[in-house]
Amino acid sequence: MTRRPPPGQPIPSPNIWHWPQIYEVENRAQDVDGAVFAVLREVAAWADRDVVDVGCGSGYHLPEFAREARSVIGVEPHPPLVAQARERTAGSLAVRVLEGTAEHLPLPDRSADVVHARTAYFFGPGCGPGITEAMRVLRPGGTLVVVDLDATVGGYGQWMRADLPHYDPAVVESFFAAQGFDITRVVTRWEFEDRQSLRAVLGIEFSERVAERAFGQVPGLSFDVGYRVHTRRAPTGLVVG
Repeated sequence: MTRRPPPGQPIPSPNIWHWPQIYEVENRAQDVDGAVFAVLREVAAWADRDVVDVGCGSGYHLPEFAREARSVIGVEPHPPLVAQARERTAGSLAVRVLEGTAEHLPLPDRSADVVHARTAYFFGPGCGPGITEAMRVLRPGGTLVVVDLDATVGGYGQWMRADLPHYDPAVVESFFAAQGFDITRVVTRWEFEDRQSLRAVLGIEFSERVAERAFGQVPGLSFDVGYRVHTRRAPTGLVVG
């Protein structure tokens, strides 16, 4: 598990921060059937709405939101990725990319209808400040949606738990439930163009030992990966204490 940095500093992402080109290969391979976005349309529809993508990385998902959203703002703490995301979305007037962290979003109160964070809140406990900040920028009735890997599903979940022996999926799920989130589970298919690409992606996601074992357990070019989609809605009316 990544050691936590000083307060106010983002937790470095060990894959995309250090291996952005390989992570781009991973982005193309992930969820080739669009199962996660299908769930998002049901639980946090973004057509004609204002969307914030927290931890947007190189901006891979921003164009998908921008096809229907009124506006899309990507927030990313790592300056090289901010530059890549801006380059990727340079032709879209609906998209802006801002440098910032989940705990300090550079946005005013009640300025978004959907706040989306994908694979940015793996460990549950400790993510409270980011959740509080997301709720601050949501309008009444808006939705915070956290898309997280489900370590209880399939080979990928086994590989993840092998590398993170202290990671307890049940604790994470209990944390989000206590924070008022609903959960939707979805199984996706990752598919790669060739075995070399598959091996490279496993190499940035897992330790060398686990990556080699995982590579040997995948006979072809694809495998299933489970996700949890956590959703929490902002209150729509006055709450009387």
